[in-house]
Amino acid sequence: MSNSETMRLEWPGKPIRITEIDPGFVETEFSLTRFGGDAVRASGVYDGMKPLEAADIADAIVWVVTRPAHVNIDNMIIRPLDEARIDKILRK
Repeated sequence: MSNSETMRLEWPGKPIRITEIDPGFVETEFSLTRFGGDAVRASGVYDGMKPLEAADIADAIVWVVTRPAHVNIDNMIIRPLDEARIDKILRK
């Protein structure tokens, strides 16, 4: 059971909305940090595919928080078209 699911079970009826957003490959500065500033290695993470952008996730968050007060979006999985799963990436 996820933390968001546990919270939903503990706080039903409360004016608290809980959403879990699970993004796939998103091109951010994280890869640069992960590879200690090595820009060539960091950009290689996305070679041959079109990852999501931070703006794609931000747009999803805006959509979630602008739903009517009685609506809760429990889970949202967002992946680029080239990603079927974390281990199944179509690289062209």
